[in-house]
Amino acid sequence: MKTVQAIKCFPIRTYLTGRGLLPTKENSRYGLYLSPLREEHTPSFKVDYMQNLWYDFGLGAGGSIIDLVMRLERCDFAQAVRLLSNGERSHIPAPVSSSVSPSVTTFRTLFDMPLRHPALVGYLSSRGIKPDIAFGYCREVHYAINGREYFAVGFRNNAGGWELRSERFKGGVSPKHIMTIDNRSDTVVVFEGFMDFLSYLSMKKQLQTDAAVLNSVVNLPKAIPFLDRHTTIHAFFDNDEAGQKATADLKRLCPNSTVINRSHLYREHKDLNEYWQAKQSRQHIAPKRKRGMKM
Repeated sequence: MKTVQAIKCFPIRTYLTGRGLLPTKENSRYGLYLSPLREEHTPSFKVDYMQNLWYDFGLGAGGSIIDLVMRLERCDFAQAVRLLSNGERSHIPAPVSSSVSPSVTTFRTLFDMPLRHPALVGYLSSRGIKPDIAFGYCREVHYAINGREYFAVGFRNNAGGWELRSERFKGGVSPKHIMTIDNRSDTVVVFEGFMDFLSYLSMKKQLQTDAAVLNSVVNLPKAIPFLDRHTTIHAFFDNDEAGQKATADLKRLCPNSTVINRSHLYREHKDLNEYWQAKQSRQHIAPKRKRGMKM
């Protein structure tokens, strides 16, 4: 695991770019962003490139990249260090050419198309996602970082932004938002990320209720108006402190709904997708039963 000091040296600017967040104004010393921690129309989130520190003038708070991850992922210091060290949920983009100047990082979406590249279909299959499910909810998104082109699985949110995933990349294209599906049901299933949502569909085959994907628990307040309309809410959040807090917040913010915590179904795993991958793996290596044996 990387040392805390090494993690703090990772550029906040690069981290934000991986989340699809670019400065509205910048120079060689600092950049001004729309805050990733709250809704705003006038940029008041400053990143000091020289000291690698951030400050949100609207919140009156700031700090290192670890402090930022603690707020974005709603986790404690140790969890933030672990996430950044392991690359989990850190949204760090794929490496760019060393010939590109590091002073300004540019992220640009080129186009999207039906999901078809074998590398992306194979990546989803490795995560247990059935191709027919992926084709119905995902697109193939091509993008560029500092002029170098890449492609990833794209999951579009309600505001037109994208969550992007591939074997080497975890990031997004702003605006960061939730995704909802309204089937006029009085029951809704809600997930932290779209891989959990796709895993659920791969298990269930079809969606018979409404659904919501937060694309980060920090987006929970954006989903409340939709979720609060339902009599029953099934929460499939991660088995960590942030997931537990999100479930508690959901119960508090939707007092007229019955909120059912489903994380116990995959209690031995970090999230629903990890559970589904493990289950698929066990089924794959399990010996075939002899004909005539009872199930």
